[in-house]
Amino acid sequence: MAWTGLVLDLQRDLGVRVFFILPARFLTKVRDHIHLLAAWKAAAGLSAAMRWKLLRLAVKLGFPEPAVWHVRPHQVFHPLEARLRGSSDMSVFEQIFIHQHYSCLRELKEPSLVLDLGANVGFSAAYFLSVFPRARVVAVEPDAGNVAICKGNLSPYGDRVLLLHGAAWSRPAMLRLLKGTFRDGREWTYQVDELIEEERTSVDVQGWDVGSLIDMSGAQYVDLLKVDIERAELSVFSASASSWLHRVRNICIELHGKDCEEVFFAALKDFDYELEHSGELTICRNLRVRKTPSDN
Repeated sequence: MAWTGLVLDLQRDLGVRVFFILPARFLTKVRDHIHLLAAWKAAAGLSAAMRWKLLRLAVKLGFPEPAVWHVRPHQVFHPLEARLRGSSDMSVFEQIFIHQHYSCLRELKEPSLVLDLGANVGFSAAYFLSVFPRARVVAVEPDAGNVAICKGNLSPYGDRVLLLHGAAWSRPAMLRLLKGTFRDGREWTYQVDELIEEERTSVDVQGWDVGSLIDMSGAQYVDLLKVDIERAELSVFSASASSWLHRVRNICIELHGKDCEEVFFAALKDFDYELEHSGELTICRNLRVRKTPSDN
């Protein structure tokens, strides 16, 4: 085995200088771990970063994993709770706070209303409430377990938050919650679909169209529409979207497939906007109805 001397200078990232002699094939893996630790330090502090790494090491060594973990990233005003033991919560946490999933939206000028469709356990809503301290957030989430954690994470923000147990759809309707049928099957992949009477179960949730959700907020317009709803965008951005899209100023959406992309952009065919992409996100800024020659 060829060995190489690897100097890992952590002075810049973690404030210490360490020298290791490692196999060349481990070089990339070691650097990835260091970069992740540095990102954790930047997001939540060195203490939280080390506690998380030690927790993961303890689990690998066979020690029991706690049910939940509490941490306050620098980007939010209040501590957050995340479930462990196979939950997707920490994957969502790393997306938003470690990898800065929504940092591309920080430059929005003082939004007053954010509509968070697919709020999960409230990490994105807490981020928006902290980054935009004058904003109110309507958070919509279909799974009762996620809603329970979300409620605890968002309760410190008081009446700046309206948390709704339900889902976005093309129209007000009762929907069925689908678990374990999409991607890795964990909590961040739960879906909704039309309720079939003959297959009626106890896992039913209320669905609302976006226009109704804006009305429930008491506002005329939504400054930021954040959408991560596991292919329900096929319904939300169907023909009925024309009744409310003129009330939306900016959209940040995760599209789950080519068909979702086609439906989404078809819904925006009569609008002008600035389009950009950031990782898995599609962002449409400054949405406005396209002017026709007769408007001039």
